[in-house]
Amino acid sequence: MNLQANFEQIPLKEYAERAYLDYSMYVVLDRALPFVGDGLKPVQRRIIYAMSELGLAATAKPKKSARTIGDVIGKFHPHGDSSCYEAMVLMAQPFSYRYPLVDGQGNFGSPDDPKSFAAMRYTESKLSPIAEALLGELAHGTVDWVPNFDGTLEEPSWLPARVPHVLLNGSMGIAVGMATDIPPHNLREVVAACIHLLDNPDATVADLAQHVPGPDYPTAAEIITPRKELLSIYQTGTGSLRARAVYQVEDGNIVVTALPHQVSPSKILEQIAAQMRAKKLPMVEDLRDESDHENPIRLVVVPRSNRVDPAEVMQHLFATTDLEKSYRVNLNMIGLDGRPQVKDLKKILTEWLSFRTDTVTRRLTHRLGKVERRLHLLEGLHIAYLNLDEVIRIVRSEDEPKPVLMKRFRLSDEQADYILETRLRQLARLEEMKIESERNQLEEERARINVLLKSPAKLKTLIKGELQADAAKYGDERRSPLVEREVAQALDESALVASEPVTVVLSQKGWIRAAKGHDVDAEGLNYREGDGLLAAMKARTTQQIAVIDSTGRSYSTPAHTLPSARGNGEPLTGRFSPPAGASFDALTAGDNDTRLILATDFGYGFVTRFDALTGRNKAGKQIISLSDGARVLAPQTSADPARDRIVVVTTEGHLLMFSVAELPELDKGKGNKLIEVPKAKLASGEERVAGIAVVSEGKGEVTLYAGQRKLTLRWNDLVEYGGNRATRGGLLPRGLRRVERIETTG
Repeated sequence: MNLQANFEQIPLKEYAERAYLDYSMYVVLDRALPFVGDGLKPVQRRIIYAMSELGLAATAKPKKSARTIGDVIGKFHPHGDSSCYEAMVLMAQPFSYRYPLVDGQGNFGSPDDPKSFAAMRYTESKLSPIAEALLGELAHGTVDWVPNFDGTLEEPSWLPARVPHVLLNGSMGIAVGMATDIPPHNLREVVAACIHLLDNPDATVADLAQHVPGPDYPTAAEIITPRKELLSIYQTGTGSLRARAVYQVEDGNIVVTALPHQVSPSKILEQIAAQMRAKKLPMVEDLRDESDHENPIRLVVVPRSNRVDPAEVMQHLFATTDLEKSYRVNLNMIGLDGRPQVKDLKKILTEWLSFRTDTVTRRLTHRLGKVERRLHLLEGLHIAYLNLDEVIRIVRSEDEPKPVLMKRFRLSDEQADYILETRLRQLARLEEMKIESERNQLEEERARINVLLKSPAKLKTLIKGELQADAAKYGDERRSPLVEREVAQALDESALVASEPVTVVLSQKGWIRAAKGHDVDAEGLNYREGDGLLAAMKARTTQQIAVIDSTGRSYSTPAHTLPSARGNGEPLTGRFSPPAGASFDALTAGDNDTRLILATDFGYGFVTRFDALTGRNKAGKQIISLSDGARVLAPQTSADPARDRIVVVTTEGHLLMFSVAELPELDKGKGNKLIEVPKAKLASGEERVAGIAVVSEGKGEVTLYAGQRKLTLRWNDLVEYGGNRATRGGLLPRGLRRVERIETTG
């Protein structure tokens, strides 16, 4: 026995290519993409056809959905029942389909959770009225019939759609190597474009876009994409558009009344609540969902005060939540040639009108055939009436009356059978008159159909009339308003933080934290063992804080992101990446335009703006050049360099006051000499600058600390130490010549 007789040996590579190609073609043509003619995928077409076969018209009583799905998967679509039921549910959801094809009774999901529908054993369904526009001409010879999967039944290759359904409800699908994203459109607008194209075959896409200005989703959310971009989508068949929620202000509260297509209200609430928990929405106090049966969408956002601008809040929420959503458009579908193609608006409507013209022609031809057959039979019956006595004689006397009748009156086989099957009561005179009347009507109908079939202009008029009738019957007003708006921009992070006072505390070992308020005893806080206070700075949560390390590099971070002072804080090395061995020596805070004086204990310094210290680089930025052995002093703020004075004091008790205006304003560098300190003393470490302070002209005071002693100098006292920059300055009293630090105290 030859075991290989039933096998074909081919290389694995060739088999894999063939198998994958077959699978690809199946997914593209028989699963994922809609047909331009009826706008349906095979599973949708089979569901609608199966429902029509079950007698589930819009006027009928609904039946259990399980009955429908059983018929669909048992007769036409041998796939999973759950996926098939989900396809039917989608066609029944008014928030998913612009023109639902199925009328569902029971739980068919909600906008909050479209997949929360009940099992098919609980729900009932029937076809919606507009499904008649897909099925009405099915029995009129308008479609090709093909065997079902097991060859026991026949199913239609397509449905004879009377309207361009491919644009009405749109479609989404992912095939192999391609996808489709067709948005829904308004029936009246699409029909108007079809009629315009019938009247003007040379019309451009721009002309048609006058009638179809944009998609029309099942929700009342605004489409904010500019008309120019929408036109580009219809010209190329691809692109994207944006939809935005609609809101109104009621008693100071923001009330959202419509959401973009397929956006869940619960997801919006979750997104906004997450921002509130992260303290990124300080202007919002509360959030409520007041949706009910009368108001399917009613989300209430409560501002913190009446000073909050609702428009500004919504702009931020549009940018950071799904209240504004982008939709991809890809007008990819199976054309009349059986091939997938991305089509522009004119090509879609042109192909559909060609499909519709062919359908109407087939319908008329089918009807003409029926009329002519009936006329043929009536002609035979008329002959029988004219020769009734002879016909009765032949039937009574002949063993085989049919061939005799055919020969005697020149009848066809079909006419003879019809005469023989005629009942006696139809031979009455009244019946003869009825038949004559029917014959006259049929002859008129035949003449009318022949005129339509021979005249393209009259056929076009018929198609236009039927389109207008369907638009009047099933059409409605546009739901999605077209309003051109700029894409929303999120608010700056600093604008989303409530401005609250904090005290930033930096420890000697580089641990940082922020305590609420400005009246904080920084030294009294708890520190890790072996650690202590290095610097404390009053700031606000809306500001940035900057630290400078022992190499002169600066690092910045928002104050509101710092950990609470209830604990020990966090190490700055977790946020930044300073050079190996470097320590954090100075701390400051401010707005971008705040002027700072940066100085070193070698007596050099300059004025800079706080903005120069900030940056997003974890490795920081070089801000001040340090000589070997030099250390950064605590930066000081100058509100008005023209009127402010800088007070510099050395560890040997030399004090100098001069105008801040004498210092250069730099972005980075070493700066100029502040006070004269002998190089030998600097080199030996015998004398250094102990610190600097800034006072306003005519007021302010500083306090010097030297061991257990301290000295407060008011403006009149400080004037005696005034001089030019880079001079030696005056000498402090003998007991205060070992100054450790200086503070501004008034």
